[in-house]
Amino acid sequence: MIDFHCHLDLYPDPHAIARECVARGLYILSVTTTPSAWAGTAALAHEAPRIRTALGLHPQIAHERKGELPLLERLLPDVRYVGEIGLDGGPEYKRHWQDQVFVFTRILELCAGVGGRVLTIHSRRAAVSVLDALEAHPGAGTPILHWFSGTQRELARAVDLNCWFSVGPAMLASEKGRALAAKMPRDRLLTETDGPFAQLEGSMALPWDAERAITLLADMWTEPETAVRDRLATNLRRLGTA
Repeated sequence: MIDFHCHLDLYPDPHAIARECVARGLYILSVTTTPSAWAGTAALAHEAPRIRTALGLHPQIAHERKGELPLLERLLPDVRYVGEIGLDGGPEYKRHWQDQVFVFTRILELCAGVGGRVLTIHSRRAAVSVLDALEAHPGAGTPILHWFSGTQRELARAVDLNCWFSVGPAMLASEKGRALAAKMPRDRLLTETDGPFAQLEGSMALPWDAERAITLLADMWTEPETAVRDRLATNLRRLGTA
């Protein structure tokens, strides 16, 4: 089972969650929201080779943490995964748009400078701007749009730009989310939870809730769950991260 986007460090007891992930044999991409959180979050993966840690600077706090870009630059050469990064066009963050664009653009430039990275990207209400930035920085790496919520036209453009996607049970609970997921290339898809931020039936999503996404994808694709699991595992290997 794969949870390619969760905030492991933000659970109430992250060490217990990490131990349970190890016990269940889950593959986890543990994303961070600030460069200063990277070291502590990476420590959660000690002796847990299937838990990988991404170096991030979240767009919703870019205006507060842009001063951490030099730290991100120092850490980047030794990190394979970058995220959560991106842009957020929600009305509550619009006043910080220029800071968001500055931070996201700089991170893409830095990633291109070290040969590219695996990127997990936030694009809420900002898909066009995110795709413009990715198109302008083709050497930044492999972009994975997490919980993509743009239009069908924006999705088609993302597919043309060779973007990957990660989808979770919270996204697939909505009609729009399922309609988008149905058009995503099956060979560029991974599962996620976005826990603990995502909610499932009033409770925070846990990494092993990615299992629910497998069930929903199997129903959408009219394939057995075993076939979906095999496809996702193949995708992970193709991404070169397993």
